Amino acid sequence: MNWLVNNLWLIPVAPLLAAGLIAVSKQRKRSFAAAVAIGSMAFSFLIALAAFILTLLPEEMFRQTVSIDWMQMGETSLRIGWILDPLTACMLVMVTFVGGLIFIYSTGYMAEDRNYTRFFCFLSLFAAAMLGLVISNSLLLLFICWELVGLASYLLIGFWYHKPNAAAAAKKAFITTRIGDVGFFVGMLWLYTETGTLLFYDGGNGCLEASSLAKLVSLSTVGGMAVSTAIGLLIFCGAIGKSGQVPLHVWLPDAMEGPTPVSALIHAATMVAAGVFLIARVYPLMAVAPVSNLVSAHHSPDSVAIVSASEMHEDSGQPGTGSGENVSQAKGESATDPLHGAAQSTASVSSALRVVTWVGAITALFAALIAVAQTDIKRILAYSTVSQLGYMFMGIGVGGIGVGMFHLITHAFFKALLFLGAGSVICGCHHEQDIRRMGGIRKYMPVTFATYAIGMMALSGIPLFFSGFWSKDEILHGAWLWPISKGPFILGLAGAFLTAYYMTRQMCFVFFGNYRGARASNPRDSAHVESELAHHTPHESPPSMTRPLVVLAVFAILLGVFGTPAWPWFEGYLAGHSAPFRLGRLFEFGTLGLMAGSTLIVLAGIGLSWWHYGLETPSNPNEADPLEQRQPRVFAVLRDKFYVDELYSVSVIRLNAATARFFDLFDRLFLRGIVQGIAAGVNGLSWLSRAVDEFVINLGFDRGCRGVRWSGSRASRFQGGKAQSYLRVLGVALVVLMLFITWGGTW
Repeated sequence: MNWLVNNLWLIPVAPLLAAGLIAVSKQRKRSFAAAVAIGSMAFSFLIALAAFILTLLPEEMFRQTVSIDWMQMGETSLRIGWILDPLTACMLVMVTFVGGLIFIYSTGYMAEDRNYTRFFCFLSLFAAAMLGLVISNSLLLLFICWELVGLASYLLIGFWYHKPNAAAAAKKAFITTRIGDVGFFVGMLWLYTETGTLLFYDGGNGCLEASSLAKLVSLSTVGGMAVSTAIGLLIFCGAIGKSGQVPLHVWLPDAMEGPTPVSALIHAATMVAAGVFLIARVYPLMAVAPVSNLVSAHHSPDSVAIVSASEMHEDSGQPGTGSGENVSQAKGESATDPLHGAAQSTASVSSALRVVTWVGAITALFAALIAVAQTDIKRILAYSTVSQLGYMFMGIGVGGIGVGMFHLITHAFFKALLFLGAGSVICGCHHEQDIRRMGGIRKYMPVTFATYAIGMMALSGIPLFFSGFWSKDEILHGAWLWPISKGPFILGLAGAFLTAYYMTRQMCFVFFGNYRGARASNPRDSAHVESELAHHTPHESPPSMTRPLVVLAVFAILLGVFGTPAWPWFEGYLAGHSAPFRLGRLFEFGTLGLMAGSTLIVLAGIGLSWWHYGLETPSNPNEADPLEQRQPRVFAVLRDKFYVDELYSVSVIRLNAATARFFDLFDRLFLRGIVQGIAAGVNGLSWLSRAVDEFVINLGFDRGCRGVRWSGSRASRFQGGKAQSYLRVLGVALVVLMLFITWGGTW
């Protein structure tokens, strides 16, 4: 086996070692901390790039794994390991490259922070946990790294722990994601119980391979649900929490309380991408479905067929598992995919993938609506991330791994660009985050403006030249052809319109109009206003912050080349086969029509937003939002996030608090009384035991001892050691004996 595969563990270990070195170094070793952290990411990136190149070589195997015995329990051995396949390789390159740029950016952004070294320690730990998660060939090892990601996110979100909001946001993120992780953990235990292994691939015996899937799909739970579906949905609970899907999305916007590089790392390259990656990794389990109703007449009535979505895209280049380990393929009415030529059967879509699709589609629209009315530059991007993650899950559900993962990769670059650009704006505007107090800063920060505009256009889906257009259209195309319902497609289109709307709104507020950052106590005092403007004039960020923006902007454009309908290279790469370039597929009716339709939707969103904000940009930060002026009630609902936090406060949190108070009262009035009664009884028994011991046992024993001692002292007199005394006693005894005999004879 290739040396690189055997030593793939070096990729996560490098930043983990860096975190350890920084942790034991002195706080003033700022340059050392930054150099070690960035150097470890560079080292990991080089190995990841070599691994990626290895997966491109035609002579190499599609998937290579390494497994080791981790724990021995009697005759059972618990094994963990790592895997190298296209899914792992592309994620490794993305995480190390984008993460490395964020590390470099942090040297400028956090330059004045007194906990500079601690920040890079936590960043390195975060990167190590995510990289360990990506290479895992064991669900157990993945779960361990999954929880380490949660720990690192807690440390980074609450990095400025002296701020009450930051401390509260860290706790909220940690607790909310743990709710989803409970389901993940139960699903993992159930999977191990049924298959006897947590290795994904193990020479045909892994939990994602045909033999295990056949067993899981043949078993049913209460209600007739297949065990494979139940386990898949439990694992999906973990993805819902980690990737901020409805209803566990509430932690993700609050995570903006951490430093901006943390926001970029969480929202682009690491934590939230982990949920999507998890579903992509266990996709064979999610896609497998019993289709006994489609079994032909020559099969026995109780026979079970297994269908994986990889079969639906096998001829099209859309990957599913990429392993070729499916048992059979269902036959039924199908919808022909004009883009790829694949046939999708209604019965072949598993229940788990249906849930994934609907949750993603609802989240995509729900979060986009909230983003429309936010005023914090980072919170707008946060809700955008929640929405785009919904698109990724929807893409996996309707189109397979390739569709969802392509949007994950493109999104990682342009969302990192947007968050780092937002950080640059915040620094340039003297740590102001309210977009109403910005404006016109494109002339002060030209590099930030140009790169941010590229990120905005990629996210909005501006056609042809930006990667977000191609990855988003692939998802919409899969949703249009989804045989179950057109609902996700409609929700996806609405989300695309809103994405273009709120990103144009943000651009108008931040970069156009006049700068509104000066706070004059007397607006009529023009001299004072000019003085304030001179003091608060925005400024461009240093090169350590702008250079990563330029690099990310380039990739936000170029990455789209690898996923166009004419050349779906990325999907073919994940599936393990080549994808030939065919320009004609761009002009097929279905493809061209969808591209035209989505383009019109995006342009409509941009145009409407420009009409509302570009032509009427408020001159005063205290003015009502133009949309608020038109629809105050709707705007209030969106601004307050549909009152989900308030709903949780009056329901779940209040119920939890009431339950805590009830058990506190139950403890004080009932359990404490029982405990105190038992304690009193035990004390009484101890006093009784003491009395018996002191006045019965001890007293009797003492008196017995005194009697024995008295008897012994009397008897000891006969043991004086003097022969004369012994003879005297014998003589007296002899006299007494003679008298007794004589006296007795007389009678």
